[in-house]
Amino acid sequence: MIAELALALALIVTPTAVPAAVPAAARTDLTLPGTGGVKYRENAGDPVRLAAYGLGTKRTYLRTATGNAFTWEKELSEVSVAPGGRLAAGVPGTYLSGYDTLLVTDRTTGRTSRVRTVRKPLTASYVSWSRDAKRVALTVEQKVSGAWRAVGFTIVDVTTKSARTVRLSGLSREAGFWWSPDGNLVSRHGIGLRVHRSSDGAVVRTYAAAGLPTGPEDAFSPSGRRLATWCPSRPEEQVCLVDTATGKIVQRVAGRAEALFGWWDESHLIAVTAQGSAYRLAVLGLGGQVTRVLAELPAGTWRQDLWLSFTRVPSPKPAS
Repeated sequence: MIAELALALALIVTPTAVPAAVPAAARTDLTLPGTGGVKYRENAGDPVRLAAYGLGTKRTYLRTATGNAFTWEKELSEVSVAPGGRLAAGVPGTYLSGYDTLLVTDRTTGRTSRVRTVRKPLTASYVSWSRDAKRVALTVEQKVSGAWRAVGFTIVDVTTKSARTVRLSGLSREAGFWWSPDGNLVSRHGIGLRVHRSSDGAVVRTYAAAGLPTGPEDAFSPSGRRLATWCPSRPEEQVCLVDTATGKIVQRVAGRAEALFGWWDESHLIAVTAQGSAYRLAVLGLGGQVTRVLAELPAGTWRQDLWLSFTRVPSPKPAS
């Protein structure tokens, strides 16, 4: 029903000196159930928070709203927490009364609403939250000749609990839709990207030959000034940074990695890299340096299509 949730991307792996140790009181080791004992190392003051993860579409785990535990969401094939952390949106693994649906949960009250999205045999998946946490974008797919292909998108308004679907022609088979910071939708097109108006799907901009999108996590930097893509020439070896104002590639980050899960901050990315016969989840500087290891990942765990979803921690308000 859902294509691979963790899309392989190229990044950078350059060994560097081990960063200074963090005081034990400021660090929390979170054990991730179902992963073979993986521990995620979280520090006080981190700009992002691990909010959910899963193994393909078979096991999906959501972090509790106020604690450090992760619960297995047996009904869901994927889940994502909105910016700010209050809402969670999950896609069930089965149809209900002939419809695919989105479950929207208020994590402060525990109340869940079910919103119909598309009718069987269509599916609507790959949750992408708008930065204002008011809307969810989903990629609509249909099976053609035994393979799933993108045919449009669905927008869910989490306030009104309503959904509308826009079908489009001429999409790349593996196209997926994610929010841009300005409220449009970005999708793969050829070896570049297209920006679609969220109201009707009209193309408002094309990033020609800018590289392929990096997956369901937000590929835009926190400021929105840069966009991470697979480099079009050697996507298995490099990530490109695109200036969103000009559409031009302004930097290539040399190296190799297995996957990218968004931005840590304006000058670092979150990636999975090979480490001997296993893997590691790391914070990577744009120059290629590993500045922090977040988790050691056994090869068997990573090969079960491990995916991770982060939510950005709101910046503290300045004192008045």
